[in-house]
Amino acid sequence: MLGLGLPVERLREFLQELNPEARAMLTAELERSLLRGEDTAGAELVLNELRRSLRETGRRSPRMGHPARLFFLPIEPFLVDDALEHQHPGRIARAALEPIWQWISNVVMQTFVATYNEQVDRAMAANDTAKAAQLAREFQDAAAPRLQIALDGVKNDDRALRRFTLEVGTPLACEDVQIILGVLRARDRLAALGAQMQRHIKSLAGETLDSVKALLDSPAGRSPDVFPFALIMVMNRLVSPWQLIRLATNAAGSDIAVRIADTPYASCVTIVLAEIERMVGELAADLKSGRGVAVSAMLKDVHDAVRGVRTEINLSGDTAWSRQLAAILTQISQALTAVIELIPGRVRRLLRQNKESAPSARLNSDDVAETEALVGFVTTCRNYASELAVNEITVRTCSDLQQYLDTTTHTMLDALRVANKAERPHLQSQVDAAVRFCAKLFGQEYAALLAKAAEVAAHEPDRKVAKV
Repeated sequence: MLGLGLPVERLREFLQELNPEARAMLTAELERSLLRGEDTAGAELVLNELRRSLRETGRRSPRMGHPARLFFLPIEPFLVDDALEHQHPGRIARAALEPIWQWISNVVMQTFVATYNEQVDRAMAANDTAKAAQLAREFQDAAAPRLQIALDGVKNDDRALRRFTLEVGTPLACEDVQIILGVLRARDRLAALGAQMQRHIKSLAGETLDSVKALLDSPAGRSPDVFPFALIMVMNRLVSPWQLIRLATNAAGSDIAVRIADTPYASCVTIVLAEIERMVGELAADLKSGRGVAVSAMLKDVHDAVRGVRTEINLSGDTAWSRQLAAILTQISQALTAVIELIPGRVRRLLRQNKESAPSARLNSDDVAETEALVGFVTTCRNYASELAVNEITVRTCSDLQQYLDTTTHTMLDALRVANKAERPHLQSQVDAAVRFCAKLFGQEYAALLAKAAEVAAHEPDRKVAKV
């Protein structure tokens, strides 16, 4: 649950209903709130979801109509907001739905789609949602065998596969269509299992773990065409997705990777590692964009997931999972290091004494706010540095920033004491920026003392003039 009392999925649905302008305005306001240091409950998590939504809007096709949305409704729990070319076990990229619907309409169900669209639109116009849902079910049932025929037609035929991929219009055409077909065939059984699960699972342990595993071990849950999707359904309901691994360790009666790999629940580990890879890709994209405001919550999620995997499973040997986790850590380290290394330079450019600058020019407020956010980000990284393999660069950067600010603030205060009226605005803006940076590195008490010293220094020239 969020601090706002809303489940993440409900929050995501609500944000997706907002128009792009409203989402952009809400994003800007939350970012300003965080930059001001206001501790709004759940703000960073809401901002993460907003920014994800805005990213998806930027690369997604226009919203599909009612017929398509109803057709894909059973697929909703298995959608993932990621690039089309990234493969996730049992999941499909949300952006793949539009091209796949066009393929189904133009190729697979060409002779039926016009009638289906017309009937659904008529039912929705009459507010007969039950009729529209029934029409969608019938269309799904008719489409499923035709999807299977299409997949069978490209087996062991590279030329047919290339043509199929072009027709479907997604990089993972076969995998995407197979997932849709699998969900449609297991639709009713998955719905029945979902109705028996808790909607939100804070901790997958004790009696909760036993009840979920008993449900998955039942004849309906253990069915080969249901089980992989049932695991995804469980993960979607976990507050901490990495806890899905506990099903695997419970089934194996051990945390040793090779023993877990011999159980049907081994796919839990694969699913969780794929989810961490998605989270890391999202984090890297946000860091690369230069906007470091709302990544702290995402960084914590990545850290907790990595630590959870390491805690739940013994990955000391050379296994595919240990190599995959090592690759994930390398990606995290590279993404964080690329940002952290640039932060001291940004601070120095803002605070250095530049004789060539117009003496009355104040620092750009956006540059100061972004740099303040990045300084806060590197201090956040200190909490997770060891687990995420960035301990050395984080310690070095924080030490560098602390030494530089400790020395530079004294120099700026001295300069402020003797500055004339033309020089004072620029110097004052630098001191104000330094106070904000120091609040992130040394704490609010230190920053308050520095701000008081700056206030005294700023009035020193006026007192000297008064004495004269």
